Amino acid sequence: MAISAKQVQELRGKTGAGIMDCKKILAETDGNIEEAIDLLRKKGLSAGSKRAGKIASEGLVGCYVHGGKIGVLVEVNCETDFVARNEAFQNFVKDIGMHIAPSNPKYVSREEVPADEVSKEKEILAAQITDQGKPANVVEKIIEGRINKFFKDICLLEQPFVKDPDNTIEKLQNELIASIGEKIAIRRFTRFEVGEGIEKKSEDFAAEVAATMASA
Repeated sequence: MAISAKQVQELRGKTGAGIMDCKKILAETDGNIEEAIDLLRKKGLSAGSKRAGKIASEGLVGCYVHGGKIGVLVEVNCETDFVARNEAFQNFVKDIGMHIAPSNPKYVSREEVPADEVSKEKEILAAQITDQGKPANVVEKIIEGRINKFFKDICLLEQPFVKDPDNTIEKLQNELIASIGEKIAIRRFTRFEVGEGIEKKSEDFAAEVAATMASA
């Protein structure tokens, strides 16, 4: 398959990888951009991979409040204070806070998910699928697919961006790394929702009226 300059430019813009690397990977993936991005990362050729060992100790803490009911604090790190003042970086921090409010992830990445939580999810999935009478090898493949879906639901980096569902948060982060040339890392976040964790009283209006009438 012939690889166009436009495809190479698109892949380079999303990953920051070299032109020849982009062209080679696109040839290997028959021009599939998404597969090419994943392959570049696996081979350590993307900008994000190349800067993985760098220390990102600067950055910003951003906040986002939605309707006075949901609030988010998020820390995003970079390598230098100069980049922390960059408009593109600051907009990224704002976008991440805005995304977390409705998406409500539990972790930044799948590496943070406790092993026992993953094991419990796999047990539940295995029980559900085994009851359907499917062969063991099929069950294993189905569980793998559903576990990946489980990670996408709870891990920030794997979620589709609310403003652009065709891109994940991780891809947006890698595009920023490629553009700025520094390591960018979403370190942590906290999400608050009014009334969250408070046991709300469930009132039976009919029973309340009946009790009032009886005591009258």
